[in-house]
Amino acid sequence: MTNIVFVFEVHQPHRLKRNFFWENRLFQRIKKEELFNYYFDQAVSREVFDRTCKKCYFPSNQILLELIDKYKREKKQVKVSFSLSGIFLEQCEMFNKDLLESFKQLAETGCVEFLSQTYYHSLASLYPERGEFIEQVKMHQQVMKDLLGYTPKVFENTELLYNNAIAKTIEKLGYKGIFTEGAERILHGKSPNYLYTPKGCKKIKVLLRNYKLTDDIGFRFSARWWTEWPLTADKYASWLAATPGQCIHIFPDYETFGEHHWPETGIHEFLKHMPREILKWWNLHMATPSEVIEKYAPVGEIDVPELGGTVSWADLERDASCWLGNTMQWAYYTSVRKLEPLVKETEDKDFLRIWRCFQTSDHLYYMFTSGGGPGEVHSYFSPFGSPVDAYVTAQSAILDFENRVRLAAITANEPFLFYTGMGEKHYAGVMAWSLKGFIKALQRVTVESIKFHNSRGDFEKWAEISLRDDVLAKRLKKVRLSKLKGERLRKLIVKVAEERFNKLSRQTQAAFKYF
Repeated sequence: MTNIVFVFEVHQPHRLKRNFFWENRLFQRIKKEELFNYYFDQAVSREVFDRTCKKCYFPSNQILLELIDKYKREKKQVKVSFSLSGIFLEQCEMFNKDLLESFKQLAETGCVEFLSQTYYHSLASLYPERGEFIEQVKMHQQVMKDLLGYTPKVFENTELLYNNAIAKTIEKLGYKGIFTEGAERILHGKSPNYLYTPKGCKKIKVLLRNYKLTDDIGFRFSARWWTEWPLTADKYASWLAATPGQCIHIFPDYETFGEHHWPETGIHEFLKHMPREILKWWNLHMATPSEVIEKYAPVGEIDVPELGGTVSWADLERDASCWLGNTMQWAYYTSVRKLEPLVKETEDKDFLRIWRCFQTSDHLYYMFTSGGGPGEVHSYFSPFGSPVDAYVTAQSAILDFENRVRLAAITANEPFLFYTGMGEKHYAGVMAWSLKGFIKALQRVTVESIKFHNSRGDFEKWAEISLRDDVLAKRLKKVRLSKLKGERLRKLIVKVAEERFNKLSRQTQAAFKYF
């Protein structure tokens, strides 16, 4: 018996305003609560969402609900799975709550599994530190529970990005399965139609997307040049029946059904008849990823090194070059990533949300410059006239945002690194980029570290040289000369820093009511 596992990726980004730079929008004074709409074009996002609801989401969901209901009492049932990004769910709440109700109905059938992913459909899994990646995964867990009453057990990283380190992180978070691309370079002659174990893991299992059979629907369904056109449900089911293996994972974008291939192509009729044709075959059975994980043991190990080995489902290379393959992409990616400590030190929820929306992989996807078939696909999805336009818009927006964050956090030119003595072995693992972050760091580092830096005059030097704040530097010097020790020393330094921060914040707010 071969298990046919259908998983549908559902994602819509918050799109940047296409003319942000060219309409001279940089550094305009606006209210803080207007900041999200200052960067992101909700009118365009709503337009795309409404169109896709009409052409894809509602008709396709209805087809699946009817199929599940029709076969629910049969020995062989219709089962499918979804991977919904957090910002897609946000847009459901913003633009059409009826669609959210439709997905709730699917969840309640008991025949639909929902996967977990990064909330913002980001590249956070590629960051050197895992903290942001883990936070976004946990955010997605929570929104799935809050909106759909569902707790995912299987993980799908953004665009199936995968390596050994990602798998190990996901295993530690308690997932029992993780998806990636069934690329030949990681299979070394093995079949993608079995389960595998990630190198360095003991519990989690790898499920591999069969990209050839997936792309027959996703890319070639309406291609009249294709020798197999037209693709019918019975023909496709016969291909599945003739494919060896324990489990075949078909994992397209959900927008395939009505948006990428318009209803006029017959794609909805194909979706409607496909389960029936599959279940006609004695050796085919529809299943969810969790059922496959419970049913089968891994047949081997998959080794995907973090350095230079990362795979994805994107383009012919099936690696990270889709998002990080040229200088523009790296420049934007670096600009976004370096803001993490600054944004998090502000402890501002609005700043954090906006920064995370800038991380969405789509912004980098639009900057892709290679030609050929992959270039045509990127251009099809991009709202910009060229990759350069995409870069100019995104980079100008993130630099504008960085300026506002630095102003709000009272950011230094260089961070303050806390040590307990001389040399790298004494690094306390605590860093502060801003005056606000400095205060928080002072509250959690050891007294030993505070004593070390205070005795050397490091605090006042940082205030003078990096913060460029002579007033604070003089006050910190007085603290050093006071000869206080222990917790009394900590409390006084914190008090001095807090008083200065509060005064500077009030001055900033007064000067920039519209900042």
